[in-house]
Amino acid sequence: MKLVTTEIEERKVDVRDLAAGMYVCRLDRPWTETPFPLQGFLIETDDEVRELARLCRHVFIDTERSITADVLRRRAPPGTRDPAALRNTVSYSDSSTIEEELPLARVAHENAARLVESVLDDVRAGRPPSAAAIDEAVAPIVKSVMRSRDAFFWFESLRKRDSYSYGHAISCCALAAAFGRHLGFPAPILNELSTGALLMDIGKAVLPDALLMRNGALDAAEWSAVRTHVATGLKVLADSGITSDAVQSVVATHHERDDGSGYPNHLAGAQIPLLGRIAGIVDAFDAMTNDRPYRKALAQHAALQQLYLSRNTLFQAELVEQFMSCLGVYPTGSLVELSTGEVAVVMAQNQARRLRPRIMVLTTADKTFDPRLPTFDLMMQTSASDSGEPSFIVRALDRNAYGLDLTNLFL
Repeated sequence: MKLVTTEIEERKVDVRDLAAGMYVCRLDRPWTETPFPLQGFLIETDDEVRELARLCRHVFIDTERSITADVLRRRAPPGTRDPAALRNTVSYSDSSTIEEELPLARVAHENAARLVESVLDDVRAGRPPSAAAIDEAVAPIVKSVMRSRDAFFWFESLRKRDSYSYGHAISCCALAAAFGRHLGFPAPILNELSTGALLMDIGKAVLPDALLMRNGALDAAEWSAVRTHVATGLKVLADSGITSDAVQSVVATHHERDDGSGYPNHLAGAQIPLLGRIAGIVDAFDAMTNDRPYRKALAQHAALQQLYLSRNTLFQAELVEQFMSCLGVYPTGSLVELSTGEVAVVMAQNQARRLRPRIMVLTTADKTFDPRLPTFDLMMQTSASDSGEPSFIVRALDRNAYGLDLTNLFL
């Protein structure tokens, strides 16, 4: 097999000479010490220029990926591509620690599981589900994610896997809330986005289990049947009296793709509502990180890599990069290996130092299970090892690496 390599044509630029349309591919300091995406980014606003000037003396520009200011203005209608279009300059911060929030996250999850199962039963029986029950399922999840960025996802990483149907709905609801929080969306939009994410696959409830659980490729007729879940989902919303345009747009467009290859209407780019683009990323990420009959789940870091490879084709690049920034280099619940040999699980993110999260150590350096389960904040403590050697993460691991099963650690 012939390997093809691509060279980046980069140019060193003084920060005083930066302008919108330039693609920043390298800094004069580590990416992790800045708020910018680790993969580089296109400068689109004067605020980004000012922030770069504050942090750096010079940067490196990828001349191939840079565009002229005129093209930047014309590439999409104003406000339709920029995640800031729905922002209300809301800045969120944690009001609870993981330890404080974990019992509430558990209650929120158990409450949602009960209500979502009831909603699915209603749809299967041909009854319109209760809009009040849906609100009752969504609100505690959103509130939990608002109080603590990590607690709900820490709980999710430790729980036994439930039915994919309602487990996927709950996880997508929480991921949407976290992503909306990261983007600074105001509370009403956060709730609508999260509600849409909970309900986006509700139409699949009426499809045969044999079709949804097929361990193999679907033929054209079967794919056509699966795709009807979008229209069915919209009918469920209408029958339930859910008239929110935002919720409807999430359900209607979460399978549309940036390059027009999605369904049901082959919308592309800015034709897809922003919340639909966000929901598509959330849906794909959670699907990839869950076991399915036709494939094993990917580790979270591997799923993020797949999303990154699909930027500017299936998914909008700016949103993919923001989603990666939201979840962190090592998402909460990820297994990681330390420089001192121990295996740990990520408990919480440190936004100021994304490569140094809070962790729980699961093994000793020789990979023997450590029943003490000590916790360390790698930003505050230099070592997570009995040896006292400095500890840092050297790599992310696949799920169940070294035979570790996080669900056996349920706290």
